Amino acid sequence: MFGIDMKWLRRGARALSAGVFTAVVLLCVPGVARAAFIPEPTVGRVASADPSDLTPHARDGEVRAFAEVGNTVYVGGTFTQIRTGADGTWAGRPYLFAYDRLTGAVSSTFAPTLDGAVNALAVNAAGQLIVGGGFRNVNGAERRNLVALNPATGATVGSWTGRSDGGVVRTLKISDGHLYVGGAFNWLNGVERRGLARVSAATGAIDSGFVMHATAGRNNVAPYVWTLDVAPDGRTLVVGGNFTLVDGVSRNQIAVIDVAGDGAATLADWQTSRYVSPCASPNTFTHYVQDVDFSDDGSYFIVGSNGGGGWPTAYCDALVRFETGTRGTGLSATWTDFTGNDTITSVEAADEVIYTGGHFRWLNNPNRSDAAGPGAVDRLGVAAADPNNGLPINWNPRRSGAPAGTTAWGSAVPVIWRGSDGIYIGQNSDGLGNEYHGRFAMFPMSGGRTIPVVRPPAEPSGYLYSGGTAGELTRTAIADGALGAATVTAQPNFTGTGVATRAGDKLYWDVAGEFGISSVAGNGAIGAPWHVGYNDWFSTSVLTGAFYLNGRLYYTRSTGSGLYYRYFEPDGYIVGATEFSLPTTGMTWSAVRGMTWVNGALVYGSADGALRTVPFDATAAAGVAVDGANVAQLDAGPSWTSRTLFFAGS
Repeated sequence: MFGIDMKWLRRGARALSAGVFTAVVLLCVPGVARAAFIPEPTVGRVASADPSDLTPHARDGEVRAFAEVGNTVYVGGTFTQIRTGADGTWAGRPYLFAYDRLTGAVSSTFAPTLDGAVNALAVNAAGQLIVGGGFRNVNGAERRNLVALNPATGATVGSWTGRSDGGVVRTLKISDGHLYVGGAFNWLNGVERRGLARVSAATGAIDSGFVMHATAGRNNVAPYVWTLDVAPDGRTLVVGGNFTLVDGVSRNQIAVIDVAGDGAATLADWQTSRYVSPCASPNTFTHYVQDVDFSDDGSYFIVGSNGGGGWPTAYCDALVRFETGTRGTGLSATWTDFTGNDTITSVEAADEVIYTGGHFRWLNNPNRSDAAGPGAVDRLGVAAADPNNGLPINWNPRRSGAPAGTTAWGSAVPVIWRGSDGIYIGQNSDGLGNEYHGRFAMFPMSGGRTIPVVRPPAEPSGYLYSGGTAGELTRTAIADGALGAATVTAQPNFTGTGVATRAGDKLYWDVAGEFGISSVAGNGAIGAPWHVGYNDWFSTSVLTGAFYLNGRLYYTRSTGSGLYYRYFEPDGYIVGATEFSLPTTGMTWSAVRGMTWVNGALVYGSADGALRTVPFDATAAAGVAVDGANVAQLDAGPSWTSRTLFFAGS
């Protein structure tokens, strides 16, 4: 796994070397955990996995930034040449160029000259292109590391006064007329601002009311801000990078800043210790918070990291979600998705989908180091995940397709960005979507698809289906907790006697010890089962009851005495690799024989043959999801002993 190329830090801090780290310890994740908040599933829209053929190609270095004005897309980075078409002639256009997103034609009028890397781009309300990076001169005049350009010609906007004195700019974000600037500087516009500053997006003038120094770098390396984002309402700022203090208060690698309506900023009462440990060798990964991004509604933000070994205590090589409104110390993420010792370098939360990029090979891989463990889902360098649980969805273009003579597998994906027409991905290699795309590609929203919310039947009345004989199910009416008549129905494709749970138009069930999936027709007929190879490790033969709810598969098992759950992703049918235990009291879970969810309660059979029900709330304020004191008997039996029990609405 490769560290990030830190050459851009030479002017502002001691440079870090890229490195390779391989852990030698095989890790088993502790099995008892509970998130305090369970996200509500949302409808998502994912881009096409087939990248546009119109984008130009860049050569050498990497693409680090995108911006857009009208139909013009601006591309910044460390590349030196560009061309249109796979057989086009290379032309020198270092660090920054523009092209028409409708035709792919490179702009001949936008022609700025810079003498160093472009790390970040932003567009202010006047349509001017603001550029941050590691340069000294722009268009023949000194403009250190920060400049505004005319979007049509690339000419310097002389009236825009922002500059970063002696330190690289790494990241930019505009919100409410403010331009937030992060990097490896100690001075901005001649005023002391360490690592983080705010200027007027319109004029570049320093904002004297915003003073939030990010200081005290890790491992004796000079501090810097590497990434930042602002919530859509402008009221919350998240910053990440190499620091241990923000505004003089302990904040290791990541901090949250509250921004009032008048722009006044205060360090939020938000702290996590998950980025304190060094992960791998500190000399290899000084900081490992690589990217942060807010959701479209601002209710949560995503963090991507590298770092090598050290997980799950630390969020090394992980994709995680935090809730924006949560406050406190020692905070943990809502969910985590570990790669198994592979780098994540970029994240983008857009359209209720989480895109991520880097030098990883898998997601859902917490149980192995530098190898595919149980549950590992193949995702080569780019992936999309469900914001509900962090599991990968069915989107797998891969960083592949680079032709001979180009870079097939670079160390980083520095940027993923949602443009008006799709998802833009910048990298330091030349293949995406199994096609040649020199250093960047765009995955259009046209040709993408909607990801629906999948829920279990929510009706208060319907039918309980229980098993016993292969090819048959017993259907028993249930309404408001009262049972009705039972009839036997033929289901020739349902040949099992193990657990089953209904969600949407699918039935998930134990097929000879494997996690099987069947479609369910409108008339209730169960189709022939199929399997997903990613779930071969998950044995369903030991399950004694199971049900799906809100991105989680809850279950009991013959080898344990608790109520357990794993994340489950209906889009791709992925079972989470980590088992969690839910807090309950007064329940004998080892006696469960079949279990389902009906209108806020569990209905379950028992070893004594009785059918019982008990309220279920995984988010209960008291911290107890199920209280055995509230169990009620629905039927004394003796017929409720089959592990097959699921509910379908009427």
